Amino acid sequence: MGMGYKTSWLAVPGAGSGEVADALGLVGRVAMDWETGTRAAYERGVFVASPVDGWTLAHGRIHLDHGRDGDGPAILSWLGALGGRFGDLQYFSTDRIGEYHAWARVESGRVVRAYCYDGCTGDVPMRLGEPTGIERRLGVGQRGLEECRKDWSDAEWDDWHAGMPDEQHVMAIARDWGICPLGVPEGAPVDDGVHGFPPGVDHVS
Repeated sequence: MGMGYKTSWLAVPGAGSGEVADALGLVGRVAMDWETGTRAAYERGVFVASPVDGWTLAHGRIHLDHGRDGDGPAILSWLGALGGRFGDLQYFSTDRIGEYHAWARVESGRVVRAYCYDGCTGDVPMRLGEPTGIERRLGVGQRGLEECRKDWSDAEWDDWHAGMPDEQHVMAIARDWGICPLGVPEGAPVDDGVHGFPPGVDHVS
């Protein structure tokens, strides 16, 4: 199983897997290869892979962060804290079942761009900064609920929904910004990464 679809992940340039695991406060750590760690993090916990092309990827379908549930301020606060440690990093999340798609970019310790669409509620709970070039080319990340009107026609609502992202848009943005986990060649990470659990998560099976 490859990392990318139906999960959340961080992409941190210039950091080791141990540094990222430390920043996430992971406990109960176990060294794992890419395939094993990726599979485990789809079930529980977080897998921090060894660096690939200067990027360290960390993903966890459930336990990567505690602010995913449409709570933009919580995610932004969490990313800001990580940015204070690493300077630059990126965050992505996508789930085709609930149509939850999000991305954020931190530069020099500051969240400069963030967007989230929650298809379950039809809301855009996170929208910060200007759309990047790839978002404009894809036609996503540019509209929020504050622009909607109750008197819109069906065609106008259809046009609004057409501007909402899907999982392929998230992958394209990740690729343009630096690295998409789907593009990592099989067997590329040479060293083992680390799997662990964020603070407060029961990691004793």
